[in-house]
Amino acid sequence: MQNRYQFTTDMKNILTLSMLVSSMMICSCQKQESTAQQQQLDQRKVELDAREEALAERKTVLDGREKTLDERQNALDKREKALAQKEQAARTNPTDVQGQTVNAERDSITQQLSASAPNRSQLEAQKAQKESGRQQQSQRELEFKAERERVRQLKLTGAFMAGDSANPAASTTSSTPPPAQEDTSASPSQTPE
Repeated sequence: MQNRYQFTTDMKNILTLSMLVSSMMICSCQKQESTAQQQQLDQRKVELDAREEALAERKTVLDGREKTLDERQNALDKREKALAQKEQAARTNPTDVQGQTVNAERDSITQQLSASAPNRSQLEAQKAQKESGRQQQSQRELEFKAERERVRQLKLTGAFMAGDSANPAASTTSSTPPPAQEDTSASPSQTPE
């Protein structure tokens, strides 16, 4: 009987020990889950706080915009009232002093603009002068090219070296002066070739 009693006590001890270990494991798992849940809740709280701050900031911006729009509306209403009063005053008194000042300002502005704009004849004269300069330059370039071509032909035929070796300048003379002797001050933007 004692053996039987010992067996039941050992069984009870093993059973209690296993129950205790399993309950401790369950509690520790629940504790880990609760800390994870607490971290998630804290993170959600931080996110909600950030959203709330962003919404509050947006609200202040919108309130500021609404305020500026109200100010603009008030300014427009004042201008509209002032224009209505001016129109009514102009209807009752056609010789308005303010209308005369506006006309005077308009006249002075048109006079300033017409004085500052160059005359059409001056512009046409400058344009014609530039065109004649371009034509003279192109004519000189053509003459220079013709002279250079003639000298090249003479070199190729050998007439330049063999023909008049005593006076080579006489063989290259033409009715037009060489480009180095021409007046180059007529056009300041001559293109060299």
